[in-house]
Amino acid sequence: MKTMDFLPETLKSPMRRTRDFLRYIPNRGTSRYCPVCGQSSKRFGEFGLVPREDAQCLYCGSLERHRLTWLYFERMTNLFDRRPKHMLHVGPEPYLGKQLRKHLGSGYVSADINPGRAMVQMDIAEIQYPNETFDVIYCSHVLEHVPDDRRAISEFYRILKSDGWVVPLVPITADKTFEDASVIDPSDRLKLFGQQDHVRKYGADYVERLREVGFNVKVTSAFDFLQRDEAIRMGITRAAGEIYYCTKR
Repeated sequence: MKTMDFLPETLKSPMRRTRDFLRYIPNRGTSRYCPVCGQSSKRFGEFGLVPREDAQCLYCGSLERHRLTWLYFERMTNLFDRRPKHMLHVGPEPYLGKQLRKHLGSGYVSADINPGRAMVQMDIAEIQYPNETFDVIYCSHVLEHVPDDRRAISEFYRILKSDGWVVPLVPITADKTFEDASVIDPSDRLKLFGQQDHVRKYGADYVERLREVGFNVKVTSAFDFLQRDEAIRMGITRAAGEIYYCTKR
């Protein structure tokens, strides 16, 4: 948790303005543009255990996959058509959550398994909402932390309205999905799954897990709907992954 998280709101706003101004001075320019916060800069910052250059927006903190998802929402879905929607955002990224809540108002609900990190505390393997509650569900890089991911995917299916859609993103880091429930030591998980709190590595067969519960799945990459020059300017690289757009059969 960042130090700023412990400060009262009256101090956070001026501190953010000061931070953004200090970042702006050495990074003035228009070579990069973040569609999430609408800010331009000379470059994006480094990010990752193995640092990726040109990855993180210096203003809002969005990464490649967040910028791709935002553009997908804008251009390829009905999320921002101004019609009322009930949206569930699992494991909410602050920079995306703020913008989504601004667009959707009271229809936006964020959820996290840890208390205090979202509007609702929720275990996505045991979701407390009734059948067909949500028009939209967005869950990014959460399922690789969930022991029973199939149960969580089934829960998404259950609470989704018949004409709704889900975007459940995961990192694809293997040829075929690999998991071993007996591996519980964080250092062993780091070696096997790439992160201490991951419980599996997903492969391209992830799509089959989504289809098993009854979803139709459409897989979209950045260059299916973005021009190459705009993808470069927005820092959307192979690290952004693909979009999985799921609807009920």
